[in-house]
Amino acid sequence: MKIQDVICVAGYSGFYFDDQLAIKNGAEHDGFFYTGDTKTKGFDSIRKAGETISVMIMTSDGLAGIGDCAAVQYSGAGGRDPLFSAEEYIPFIQKKILPKLIGRELDSFRELASMIDSMIVDGRRVHTAIRYGFSQALMNSVAKVHGRLPVEQLCYEYDLPLIPEPLQLFGQSGDDRYTGVDKMIIKGVDVMPHGLINEINTKLGREGELLNEYISWLHDRVIAKRTDSTYSPDLHLDVYGTIGQIFDYDIVKMCDYIAGLQSTAGEFDLYIEGPVDMGERPRQIEVMKQMTDQLAVIGSPVKLVADEWCNTFEDIKAFTDAKACAMVQIKTPDLGSIHNTIESVLYCKEHNMEAYQGGTCNETNISAIACVHAGLATRPDRMLIKPGMGFDEGYTIVKNEMLRTIAIVDRLLEQRGR
Repeated sequence: MKIQDVICVAGYSGFYFDDQLAIKNGAEHDGFFYTGDTKTKGFDSIRKAGETISVMIMTSDGLAGIGDCAAVQYSGAGGRDPLFSAEEYIPFIQKKILPKLIGRELDSFRELASMIDSMIVDGRRVHTAIRYGFSQALMNSVAKVHGRLPVEQLCYEYDLPLIPEPLQLFGQSGDDRYTGVDKMIIKGVDVMPHGLINEINTKLGREGELLNEYISWLHDRVIAKRTDSTYSPDLHLDVYGTIGQIFDYDIVKMCDYIAGLQSTAGEFDLYIEGPVDMGERPRQIEVMKQMTDQLAVIGSPVKLVADEWCNTFEDIKAFTDAKACAMVQIKTPDLGSIHNTIESVLYCKEHNMEAYQGGTCNETNISAIACVHAGLATRPDRMLIKPGMGFDEGYTIVKNEMLRTIAIVDRLLEQRGR
């Protein structure tokens, strides 16, 4: 079956584009807006509506598959591609991408995804959001042509076992970090709450005291409100490099502080994502490695999670090979084609690195569903609930797609005699 046409439609994501540098430099809230000057190229306001482009692959039989081109909330930061605009990129896709895609056989997801991902246009690789969206559409289309679920197609092409078992899900609260946690406790989320600790004065504290108080509240809230005494979620906080800022990047001071946070977290396992942002990959790996080693020296079980400057498959390999952390976030839109997410999870598992298949609140239901199938095929240690920051909507999309898919796979395996 050949691709006959591709339809592109501008749309909206589940959250917003935010100028991370401006926020780190003290931009203040005005309701849901931010006030102050922008700091990142492409932003004309600190917060902008998130944009997407839906790509719909057509064959002679009609619609084959859909994918959504989406970029992360903090586009243009931490070595990522610039702000993504549908107005700018739909004409680009129609002129530069579609002529290379129409007429191709929908025979192999891996081959088609690799072709899109390696495409060079005007001397540069195509924006990660475009590669991400087209790869979702190709995955869904190839699976449909072969009469398979997307997870089945991935397991077939990567020679992976088809396992009808759930994955650990990670809820993100956004700025509503108290009510959000209550929702997560009620629904028994495996990992919580992300927390969005992206500013010092109101979220971390000049001496880290505000984060410590928040973790103390988290600990007490889970114990007070859980209905099952065995419910013990991992606590995973993203601090966006702010710990490095308040301790002037002193390894011993940062690690002593982080070790103290585990004391506050008590019996719950603690993960700290992005404790520093060193402005470039080599330095980021070096400092994260020093911190990981220092935590081991002082006997702290806290696990550091790489995020900034860990954007591509090559980056993930570099952090993993250096043993610079305990877990890497595989931030799906930043990797471009979703086959890079698949290969990143598999690489982490082969090299004793915990894999967090993440992404961004700024995605869509279509990209989130595609990621569920990638996750069920590769089995990461945790998978992000997305899109949006309201928790419930993303939880419904991700959890229900996971449960539906598991039920179908279970029935298919039963029919095949397992």
